[in-house]
Amino acid sequence: MRVVELSHIMAGPTCGLMLADMGADVIKVERPAGDDTRRFIPPDVNGESAAFMMMNRNKRGIALDLKHPGAADALRRLIKDADILIENYRLGTMEKLGLGYETLRKDNPGLVYCSLSGFGRTGPYATRGGFDLIAQGMSGLMSITGEGPGRPPVKVAAPITDITAGIIGAMGCLAAYVRRLKTGEGQVVDSSLLEAGITQTYWQSAIALATGVSPMPIGSAHPLSAPYQAFETADGWINIGAANQANWQRLLKVLDADELGEDPRFATNGDRMMNLPALVDVLTPHFKTRTSADWLARFEEVGLPGGPVLDILEMQADPHVNARDMIVELDHPKAGKTKAIGLPVKFSDTPGGIRRPAPLFGQHTREVLAEAGLNDDEIERLVADGAAIAADTE
Repeated sequence: MRVVELSHIMAGPTCGLMLADMGADVIKVERPAGDDTRRFIPPDVNGESAAFMMMNRNKRGIALDLKHPGAADALRRLIKDADILIENYRLGTMEKLGLGYETLRKDNPGLVYCSLSGFGRTGPYATRGGFDLIAQGMSGLMSITGEGPGRPPVKVAAPITDITAGIIGAMGCLAAYVRRLKTGEGQVVDSSLLEAGITQTYWQSAIALATGVSPMPIGSAHPLSAPYQAFETADGWINIGAANQANWQRLLKVLDADELGEDPRFATNGDRMMNLPALVDVLTPHFKTRTSADWLARFEEVGLPGGPVLDILEMQADPHVNARDMIVELDHPKAGKTKAIGLPVKFSDTPGGIRRPAPLFGQHTREVLAEAGLNDDEIERLVADGAAIAADTE
């Protein structure tokens, strides 16, 4: 599968990353200024942006000034034989460049055209620009994130709408590609950061739709079952998942607190949810009597789900994380040995993987344009005119 990625920063690059890690040939097309994440410094490794390297491994990179007619024509020649195009520009930008779907499909009727934006291609907000922070607020996510009502709104620390939009986009691309394999016909795949944020509110939206009341933030607790949250121990924090009745009984056994099973406030999940503050007050002193490791060992003995609250470096050092190849090493031509997050989907017969580091700016310009059918003279003319940028390493 050949993918042309005309995108920057997060949502589009995440979509391209998912496809590249599963084996697609993803060609990232950068503007003369380069992807904005190249300037997300610090942190950097030998001058190369850590953020850019994380989001763009497994891709080949070219640089074109699409305002130059020669560059736009070269890109159209490249897209003519592509399976998928990914773009995350504002509505109308691609059309102004002569790269809209209706134009491109004339030469490539099987093209899957994936458009990721702040608000989608239709509706009253379609022309607005959008960022993760804006989408988190408008999707309702920030109203349910935080320690409790009456506190300032809190965003999810990770750019969750960007990343989710990229994953949804990749899913949409693959579904459209399956149809293309059967019919030969392409189509537009359209999603947005706002819709990506909304999909993260399934539980809270279910509550609001059923009751007419918007749920409030409740910290690490679950909106529908309890106890299912973080508790402080003698030396840190752990999460426990004692939400169903069987796990509630296991928790009582581990705590040696059978009397809580007789307390009518905590008899059923519904009772525990109605009395959640009291439940937390009762359980917290128990957990503070032992270390996190001690509690987690006891949980494992009885089959009670639980886990530590790790920081990012602790997560990256975790033996299970590494056994699942979620931290991988790459050899970058400038940054040297670097590490990245691995592929989260495992295949028994067609495993994906990390094949190449993120490209240097314009690293594959000549190589890719040659594959698109341009001869050496045409390529060098584009480079000389500033329509294309090629790295000196080629």
